[in-house]
Amino acid sequence: MKNPCYLVIGSGSIARRHIGNLKVVFPNAEIACIAASGRALLPGECGADRVFKSLDEALATWKPVFAIVASPSPWHLAQVRQLVAAGVPSIIEKPLANDFRLAVEQIDVLRPYADRLEVGYNLRYLPSAQEMKRLLDAGVLGRIHSVLIDVGQYLPDWRPQSDYRLNVSARRELGGGVLLELSHELDYLTWLFGRFEQVYCVTGESGNLDIDVEDRVDAILSRDDGLTAVVHMDFLQRVVNRTCKVIGENGTLRWNIATNSVSLLAPGKQEAVLFADEAYDRNAMYISELERFALVASGTLPPLVSLEDGLYVLRLVDAMKASARERKAVSIETLQP
Repeated sequence: MKNPCYLVIGSGSIARRHIGNLKVVFPNAEIACIAASGRALLPGECGADRVFKSLDEALATWKPVFAIVASPSPWHLAQVRQLVAAGVPSIIEKPLANDFRLAVEQIDVLRPYADRLEVGYNLRYLPSAQEMKRLLDAGVLGRIHSVLIDVGQYLPDWRPQSDYRLNVSARRELGGGVLLELSHELDYLTWLFGRFEQVYCVTGESGNLDIDVEDRVDAILSRDDGLTAVVHMDFLQRVVNRTCKVIGENGTLRWNIATNSVSLLAPGKQEAVLFADEAYDRNAMYISELERFALVASGTLPPLVSLEDGLYVLRLVDAMKASARERKAVSIETLQP
């Protein structure tokens, strides 16, 4: 019997991570890679067992159990359309696309295959994220009044072995910028708290990084039930920070994503650590994503992060950009593509 095969589109750092993890999760499988740009890859360059010159060649040669689209976001939708037309379930690395309007134009082609597609917001697999979800669903805070999210890291420190200005995160034409690159925060915001109705946003380019995308964002999201969320994102903080504070009638939850911990501040009590695992291997999130998606691809489970979830993040990003451009609050749900 022929060994199962898996396909990764892209040869950058996230693609190479997926290739390595596929070999761990499916040790008897054959893993293939295609350069997102269409350039010829050398055998072994990306760690795969074999390379193809194009997606056309790969799909004509064999049928992957599933594929991972780890190319720059402007190319995601065209590549996924080709994969689903060939009957190949796919993980689409976040974000779903780089443009909300383009995604809306093309999403109807993908919706019939939505039960075999997942968007790669793998932060949901982090144990402390799952603990936050459990606590909030259990109502430990009572009514929630506000959410404060702060995420930042100095962009040149992300991948010090390469020139950060040439990476996807720093280049507008490849879907870079804080809003898309750090959109994990927008995904978990709606996963944990639901959708919001209005946003007021300010974006900026500090000029410190010599890039053509926004490197800092501040936004206030609100809705009619009174819940507000304040979101700060940047490429500028010299010390990594990734936190979420949730203020409720019974106390305050503090989630530190960088340390994989959750604590509770309740009236008259010392801060109680409810979950902590700082030694957790972050690569385990990607492993869990592959293991679960194998069940999605087989039809056993629904996607954890759906096509519609990915599209809503793009809607939020578009609304935030529109607010910054127009210097006023913008309705999210009624935003027209």
